Amino acid sequence: MSFRLSQRDKDIIGFINQFRAVDRDSLVELFFKQLKSPVNACNSVMVRLYRLGLIERTQQYSPTVYLPVDAKIKKNSQKILHFLSILDIYKQMCIYGMPKQVIVEDKPTGRKGGIEPDLFCIFKGSPFWVEIQRNQYSEQKMQAKINLYEEFFFSDEWKTLHWQPEERSSIFPSIILITSIRYAVSSEHIRIIQVASIHELMEKYKSVGKQQRDGKPRASASSGGIKINLT
Repeated sequence: MSFRLSQRDKDIIGFINQFRAVDRDSLVELFFKQLKSPVNACNSVMVRLYRLGLIERTQQYSPTVYLPVDAKIKKNSQKILHFLSILDIYKQMCIYGMPKQVIVEDKPTGRKGGIEPDLFCIFKGSPFWVEIQRNQYSEQKMQAKINLYEEFFFSDEWKTLHWQPEERSSIFPSIILITSIRYAVSSEHIRIIQVASIHELMEKYKSVGKQQRDGKPRASASSGGIKINLT
């Protein structure tokens, strides 16, 4: 069969490969919202790409969720909800500024048993590792997760990661815990921000910025304040 893919087709396939599971409404929002009939246009494109064998899909969810052709997850797997939660955080970020250097399920140590954040990106000029907690864990388990980040911090391996700036000193990313529960975790070496959403993160940033403009003392990282470059 002879066919030609548009740049949008290629971008959609690449996006699905990157995020592993993408629902129809997210595709409409990210690729078709400027069109007169965005939902119909999206449905038409996705059916065509599916019939060409360039993407997979599962109709166990509504709206339909699209997967890479080589997806190693079952079409009814709970892992799909995990990837959709990562996509939701990405979309929230896009409201405030396009994230760069996006890596889904980053494995910066390259070793089993090291840190495995759900998402890495450079957002509003600062690097972040994002941990999305959909389930409740014990304080001990969460602190053990933070301890792994500290181990990586002391290894200095992070200084050679490909996204590090060449023209200035290396930066260790801040850790964003996306959680509706506040955990009593701490670190003297890395910055931990606990928020329920990126919207809450940006509201905190606005309040810190207002304090600075009003000449009030800046909140410390341990008290939940944000000392990062979100400009």
